[in-house]
Amino acid sequence: MSEEFAVDDIDMAIVERLRENGRATNQQIADKLNLTAATVSARIRRMEDANKLRVVAVSDFAAHGYNVLMEVAIEVDGRPSSEVAEELAEFPEVFAAHLVTGRYDIDMLVALHDFDDLADLLLNKFSRVKGIRSMMPAIAVDVVKYKFDVAPIEAREGV
Repeated sequence: MSEEFAVDDIDMAIVERLRENGRATNQQIADKLNLTAATVSARIRRMEDANKLRVVAVSDFAAHGYNVLMEVAIEVDGRPSSEVAEELAEFPEVFAAHLVTGRYDIDMLVALHDFDDLADLLLNKFSRVKGIRSMMPAIAVDVVKYKFDVAPIEAREGV
């Protein structure tokens, strides 16, 4: 797309309806916003094409038998952090991997079925990845907030 794309109030209202109910049809959204279903469909497609919107399904960890949520901070030595992160991201237990600044080079979020899986993951799987100097696991004891719609599209004042 060559022209500049700007999200307007109607686009934001459509996104808000999708956040409330990701299964809402274009017609249901249109009815709430006094638009036509074709307008809603075209605007959703336009936002998707401009990489401003991605509609996804989010599953619940516990519903799939994952009872341990853990952050693992990784310090890398002797190998590019990006390569180590790419290799770690291949493990099915890892659902998020980030290159970060600060004391550690990589920060990951990991889901396990239970604590019995912890030793195998750290000692037999992650430890075989070349370039890891240290790992600092931190187990989540409670989830205070878990929202998937964390990327706001609203314009922020003073930014």
